Amino acid sequence: MAGDGLKDIKSEYDVIVIGSGLAGLTCANMLAKFDRSVLILEQHTKLGGLATWFKRKGGHIFDVSLHGFPAGMIKTCRKYWTPEIAKSIVQLKGIRFDNPQFSFSTTFDVNDFTRIMTDNFKIPREIVDDFFVTVRGMNFYDDQTMTTGELFNKFFPGREDVVRLLMEPITYANGSTLDDPAISYGIVFSNFMSKGVYTFQGGGTDKVVGDMETELIKNGVDIKTGSPAEKIVIENKKTAGVVVNGKTIKSNAVVSNGNLISTIRNLIGYENFSEKFIEEVKKVRINNSSCQVYIGIKKGEKIDYIGDLLFTSTAEKFDSKALCSKNITSRTFSIYYPATRPETGMYSVVSSTNANYQDWAYLSGEEYRASKEELIESTLNALDKYLPGIRGKIDWVEAATPKTFESYTLHVDGSSFGTKFEGLKVSMDLPTELPGVFHTGSVGIIMSGWLGAANYGVITANNVDKYLRL
Repeated sequence: MAGDGLKDIKSEYDVIVIGSGLAGLTCANMLAKFDRSVLILEQHTKLGGLATWFKRKGGHIFDVSLHGFPAGMIKTCRKYWTPEIAKSIVQLKGIRFDNPQFSFSTTFDVNDFTRIMTDNFKIPREIVDDFFVTVRGMNFYDDQTMTTGELFNKFFPGREDVVRLLMEPITYANGSTLDDPAISYGIVFSNFMSKGVYTFQGGGTDKVVGDMETELIKNGVDIKTGSPAEKIVIENKKTAGVVVNGKTIKSNAVVSNGNLISTIRNLIGYENFSEKFIEEVKKVRINNSSCQVYIGIKKGEKIDYIGDLLFTSTAEKFDSKALCSKNITSRTFSIYYPATRPETGMYSVVSSTNANYQDWAYLSGEEYRASKEELIESTLNALDKYLPGIRGKIDWVEAATPKTFESYTLHVDGSSFGTKFEGLKVSMDLPTELPGVFHTGSVGIIMSGWLGAANYGVITANNVDKYLRL
């Protein structure tokens, strides 16, 4: 952590934002544009939350959790950040599936999926069209009783291959299962289907977050890293500020971009809420976490183009529980070609797998190290199928587990995907329970991912500004 993160800090702000994930950063930027005085407190030494990067010897820069988002991110960045950031967003056209049920590449949009489902899977066109109309019409306030599994059974009964095609990428993206509300699937899936999968190019996460930091500073936001918030101060049933490094910074509004449960339980304390609200909080389930393996290709070496995103599996059929198993059968490979960071001219590969915190949290030190080595070795074996001889081109490889993400983000159980759907209502009801206290971030599955997080940051900023005008 940095030294005295409170140097030159003011004694009072209109708004204090705790945490600097994309939702927190976007919320802070919007509030600054509303002429609010804003302070960002980040416990880590750099901004971004899970939207981050790290450097390793050999010139490697690895992106974390930057694998793809819907085209809507272009509009969001242009409107709430800068045109320059929006211009760096490009489409990933090589989305590849390879599993025992099917193998092909797609642009991952409604037109190509319609072609695949009618030509490859022999689903009548009218059923495919009806399905897409249905998911495109879903919104946050719809009936939540239908599950995703029931949605698929309504349109594609008995078609496990179609379920896999439609569900597996979204499960990788936000941890959703067939038992979750259909709207938690439909909204995310239809966002991607609009125009495909996009990512940042020409600098990676380090450039994007750096550009965001520059914009925040230009707009007058104070940023303090290495400054973990200790407590949100509550006086007379509303917020009065934040305690950080033993010092109270006054504020009429506080926005937590931290984990929803730890915000309520640790930063605020159950004693400040009504019993009815805490009953709802205790029903909120934490979503699962992830493992990642970062593979660096030697400077000067090249790898063949095998697609941009590769969803690969040896499992006979889709199984959301199996996707999280420590006995890995399914992986997503994100391949970073030199266009991502032209200044380095280097290649890298990031393998992502969904994971359960409990499978990693209670291992002994020796067991943990051995499990990470096993994760790395099995990942390299799986990658060799698509890039034969890849081991000879690598000069750096390491793994991250749910414990890594827990340490980095302070998320409960190292959650990569926030909470299950019931967390969204609790998050949005927080300022009603305690005026001046707000939450933004990855909640309710729908809000997972860069686009959902940024847009939730905008929603929260507007709510905060409205509150401050009262």
